[in-house]
Amino acid sequence: MRPTMLALLLTLALPATAPAQVSNLHSGAITAAVQKGVDDPAREADRHDDARRKVALVMTFAQVKPGQKVLELAPGSGYWTRVFSAIVGPTGHVYTVWPDEMAKFATKSLASWQQLVTTPHYANVSLLQQPAAQLSVPVPVDLVFTSQNYHDYHDPFMGPVDMARFDKQVYDALKPGGLFVVIDHVAPAGSGIADTNTLHRIDPAAVKREVEAAGFVFDGESNALRNPADPHTVKVFDKSIRGHTDQFIYRFRKPAN
Repeated sequence: MRPTMLALLLTLALPATAPAQVSNLHSGAITAAVQKGVDDPAREADRHDDARRKVALVMTFAQVKPGQKVLELAPGSGYWTRVFSAIVGPTGHVYTVWPDEMAKFATKSLASWQQLVTTPHYANVSLLQQPAAQLSVPVPVDLVFTSQNYHDYHDPFMGPVDMARFDKQVYDALKPGGLFVVIDHVAPAGSGIADTNTLHRIDPAAVKREVEAAGFVFDGESNALRNPADPHTVKVFDKSIRGHTDQFIYRFRKPAN
């Protein structure tokens, strides 16, 4: 057999290499910086959730590094914020956005947050209170992160927010080459945004469509929080699935130029 023909056959037999923007279903090796952040003694109270929330895999997939600036949307209990703070360290910063509309329904969480940002250990964390539809940050950031609340921005209690404008605000908040990482509960395929205010779920395809429309490039996904046993048809607070919903993790990149 001729060498050129053999080379052709071997090429056809090998799996095609996926383009960089196509889904990457693995979060990669856990970096030393991420592991150090996860092991921060100040996170002791959070450790019981680490295995379920796959914190080290999520942080590695989000490509968090010391010295970075992170913008976290609707931080809730602060689970993710505390590990971000530990990873970016004293030369980095974590800006947390509490939308005014959400704060009305989470007064206790907001009060604890206002206390957290005065704690010396979290000197690199800031609280930004602002209308949901008017996202802003003092300086461009390396990463915008949202966990289980992208769907909320579609709901009446948040405005609802004009998502085309909002995703453009996220885009503008990032440095060139920066990342937008979205984690949320999976809704049935093809359902779009129909379940955001009822089941508190969203179709991953709808998120991808909205975010890409703002100029982002899809940069990969992780299956770290996927659960094929989730029927996608029950509210995320239902005791049969709460804490174990099927969740997608999408990473989008702002082009470098």
